[in-house]
Amino acid sequence: MLLALTNTGSPATDLSFLLHKHPGRAQRFDLSFGAAHVFYPEAGEARCTACLLVEVDPIDLVRGKTKTGGLLDQYVNDRPYAASSFLSVAIGQVFSTALVGRCVTRPELTTQPLPLTVHLPVVPARGDESLVLALFEPLGYEVDTTRLPLDERFPDWGDSPYVSLTLAATVTVKDLLSHLYVLLPVLDNAKHYWVGQDELEKLLRHGADWLARHPDKGRIARRYLRHQWSLAREALARLDIVEDDAPEATPDAMDSTETAATVSDMVSITVEEAAMEAPLSLNEARIRAVLAELEAAGAETVIDLGCGDGKLLSRLLKDRRFARLAGLDVSARALEIAADRLHLDRLPPRLRERIQLLHGGLTYRDARIEGFDAATVIEVVEHLDENRLAAFERTLFRCARPRRVIVTTPNVEYNVHYEFLPPGRLRHSDHRFEWTRAQFAAWGERVAATFGYAVRFAPVGPVDDATGPPTQMAVFARNGATEDGA
Repeated sequence: MLLALTNTGSPATDLSFLLHKHPGRAQRFDLSFGAAHVFYPEAGEARCTACLLVEVDPIDLVRGKTKTGGLLDQYVNDRPYAASSFLSVAIGQVFSTALVGRCVTRPELTTQPLPLTVHLPVVPARGDESLVLALFEPLGYEVDTTRLPLDERFPDWGDSPYVSLTLAATVTVKDLLSHLYVLLPVLDNAKHYWVGQDELEKLLRHGADWLARHPDKGRIARRYLRHQWSLAREALARLDIVEDDAPEATPDAMDSTETAATVSDMVSITVEEAAMEAPLSLNEARIRAVLAELEAAGAETVIDLGCGDGKLLSRLLKDRRFARLAGLDVSARALEIAADRLHLDRLPPRLRERIQLLHGGLTYRDARIEGFDAATVIEVVEHLDENRLAAFERTLFRCARPRRVIVTTPNVEYNVHYEFLPPGRLRHSDHRFEWTRAQFAAWGERVAATFGYAVRFAPVGPVDDATGPPTQMAVFARNGATEDGA
């Protein structure tokens, strides 16, 4: 894959100072997936072009890799040849100083817009021609695209999903590289590596100067983060944007599910009402439903099992009625994120003593989770192997035995409303199962009868007459415990 960057400002060779690459030498850089080469086919006063050529070894890509997202499970595919996330990684490593806007030799150049043109011969563009324009034109680029045929020898086969792309603008080198770094994977709608919290931070870091103002920021966030909706929502929230909730879909989910929204005050509403009201974030609806149940139960001590990044805990901590809080999760990384979200290292002692984060699983007895008024289990059970549910039930309902247990889980019947979620596909790749309303009710009633609880069920989110709500909730009350917690 090739990137050619041309400066036509005088002196054009200023480009070499900004890129920290000497025009008189060809340079090679080793990458985890191959090698990158930088060379200058021309370097004059009037015109200077720097080329980044990336060689990808397709065999190395599949040897010993476990988290490629299914993109590189065969030796032969388009990834070594089309400019995508591989090129973004190469930009980040080879042009790292230019990407962050540093130039030791000529620091004054870093803030100077230059007449730049970048040419990419082959770029995956998963969408119609308007996608490329929608991404780059708001950033001030003149965009020239040519859709490439699938095979020039067989025109009847039609066009390929690739374009030849040329961008021209008067812009700083830093800005241009940051735009490419973020938007090339967005065009491709895929990445060759695992996407997690680190990618969210990269998006915010490299999009800090422009993303919040981009009119298509929602689609950019979702595509860049491979349609991991929780990450996209966090990114948009940190950009002071509120977006609609969507299923935890797979990377091939498409953009028509991507609509902006505001937050309403409703938890359970009809589909007809939802069409008239601003839609409520499903995650927000879950949190509000759980908070209402905890308030009704008069709970003062709460443990959030499978607390993840601490969204619920952060809300509970703000409410003085909850005197003791704890969050437990099997993921140490999630707990680190939760600690950061809760600002544990900066909390005043009065607040800090109210909350603790615990590293542990849900299928083994743990004295640390005992003695709480209420336990919340929000979108967690579906991540457990079904053969481990019995151990989870014993741990929570027999050993910990809180007065109240609140469990939420997806309603698989509602998945038909997610237009681009393929039939039979679960909402998240880590879900082991998703229950119908009848299955969830049967499970809840069995657990309640076995361990001495009463149970009732409630919908969360817009309720369809045929399929029910997107999320279903069970509220368990230990026999003998009243609504006020006695």
